[in-house]
Amino acid sequence: MGGCFSSSNDAGNGRGESSDGTVGSMPIGRNQPLKKESPKWKSDVPLTSGQLRSKRDEFWETAPCYEGRKEIWDALLGAATALETNDFDLAQAIVDGASITCPSGSLTDCYDELGNRYILPVYCLSPPINMVDDNSESDATGAECDPEGGVEAILKLRLSLGKEIKLSVRSTDTVLHVKRRLQQTEGIDPHHQRWFYSGKLLTDKIKIEEIKIPKGFIIQVIVSQANPTPVDA
Repeated sequence: MGGCFSSSNDAGNGRGESSDGTVGSMPIGRNQPLKKESPKWKSDVPLTSGQLRSKRDEFWETAPCYEGRKEIWDALLGAATALETNDFDLAQAIVDGASITCPSGSLTDCYDELGNRYILPVYCLSPPINMVDDNSESDATGAECDPEGGVEAILKLRLSLGKEIKLSVRSTDTVLHVKRRLQQTEGIDPHHQRWFYSGKLLTDKIKIEEIKIPKGFIIQVIVSQANPTPVDA
């Protein structure tokens, strides 16, 4: 995932670029105060609030797994959250307290005191200007919520909550359909579920048969809410 990378080691073409084009350690410029304005950007594909939340959760859940210091990632998350609520004083206090340097006055490109570079994607700092209503996603996928036909199979899921479960599905079910099945059994809102197979994020519209899961393999489900409430029987 481009952006969730920090490094203090130079590599690649002499500019500190790694093989995937992500820039590593670079000379730290003069620190600037955070800009008191949200970056404006447009998504290639219009996003609902749920989809934007999923992208952000995925980034913040995986970013600390890369190089860099977890306490800095935590500080960046706090500062990014404060910026989106227009609490610029709090964001600046968090950045200063963690000794984070922002040469451009933006969290999209910053450094810790050891020279490690941290790159935040713009979608973690502000919503796109072409956001769409959540109902648009429901309308677009509604026809797929009750699929017919297909081959029955057992899907194995490993939840980040430390639980493994099995669900009976059909090959023509969409991921969204099975997410809603999981909601019925475990009380986990579909918007709080991120499904991964072989390191790839599975989108809501993809069908189970398109994932081509070998028998016995497991889908990883990242749950972003801490305490899902089980649905009453």
